[in-house]
Amino acid sequence: MKDIIKVGIIGTGFIGPAHIEAIRRLGFVRVEAIAEHGLERAQSLAEKLSIPKAYGDYREMLNDPDIDVVHNCTPNHLHYGINKEIMQAGKHVLSEKPLAMNSEESAELLRLAKQYGIVHGVNFNYRKYPMMKQVSEMVKHGELGKVNLVHGSYQQDWLLYDTDFNWRLAKDVGGKSRAIADIGSHWCDTVQYVTGKKIVEVFSDLWTVHPIRKKPMAIGATYSRESQNNIDYEPVEVSTEDYGSVLIHLEDGSRGVFTVSQVSAGRKNRLSFELNGSQKSVFWDQEEPGQLWIGHRDQPNQRLTADPALFHDGAKSSIHHPGGHTEGWPDSIKNMMLGFYTFIREGKNPLHDITDFATFKDGHFSMCITDAILQSHEQKKWVTVQQHS
Repeated sequence: MKDIIKVGIIGTGFIGPAHIEAIRRLGFVRVEAIAEHGLERAQSLAEKLSIPKAYGDYREMLNDPDIDVVHNCTPNHLHYGINKEIMQAGKHVLSEKPLAMNSEESAELLRLAKQYGIVHGVNFNYRKYPMMKQVSEMVKHGELGKVNLVHGSYQQDWLLYDTDFNWRLAKDVGGKSRAIADIGSHWCDTVQYVTGKKIVEVFSDLWTVHPIRKKPMAIGATYSRESQNNIDYEPVEVSTEDYGSVLIHLEDGSRGVFTVSQVSAGRKNRLSFELNGSQKSVFWDQEEPGQLWIGHRDQPNQRLTADPALFHDGAKSSIHHPGGHTEGWPDSIKNMMLGFYTFIREGKNPLHDITDFATFKDGHFSMCITDAILQSHEQKKWVTVQQHS
């Protein structure tokens, strides 16, 4: 591999610039090009973000021999097709989640990734917080004893009002699941990572709190702070869930439950979970990422602050600043990129070498869980997570 790995970014909405910022912090990776819908828009954004090349069609970028890796930062319904084309072009690929619109599509992407032998990643970045590596090491060292119970939630409030509207609400663009696929997938991936255990059965209850939403008729009015009295709306039917609660069984027989909500006032991005072991418990809240509550029965409880001097040896590499310098969401993406690009730089092969980042295998399993949750809600019964292959 070259001394400098050159990257192309497809899609520059909210998440694209976050990828760009994280990549630039690595030093040995350069954002060479971006692709957007239309050359004029692409050139404007490239100039704003100081990126050398701009493409009005991502397929032109895929033909650029200078590009080694492509990031897919497009809306959900475009992930499958574009991921497929990236791999067919012989480029390494890092995709936003969900990997595809269903587990049949994600199974094909995983098969193609193996066939082409390219490095493939999915941006499940919450597992890359330093404290998540520490919790994982605590579980591996048996500090909690046997982890019996897992419970928590991922709560947001950005869709609290019926006047809140976004492309994710459209089933044909965002997918047949919203809250579960969008944020529940992060919760499931994070918990499976720290426990080292897969979710194998689910029983779910989903609810669309606002089955009719008011879509602003003026372009750009979605996030306007203008008085609602001055905005014209049109009613739009919504079928994807605002809320969901899911009972889970893990592969060793342990139990759990989680709730997702995008209509919980005051909760911005509160991914939280608690592990109850036979010896200790731990609790973590993404909105306070540098703190870990440790619960005991026979002695005072503790609060661990993220500090490399206090971490297990196996977790020290995940934290990059002295204790008290809180590392947050942008740093978790940087950690994801560091693992992904170090793997490429060292010439490793995902068919043979262990990765420390989420791959298409993880992205596919996430889709299988989402499909099982939707099936459980429809059939009102426990459903086994099936891995299509």
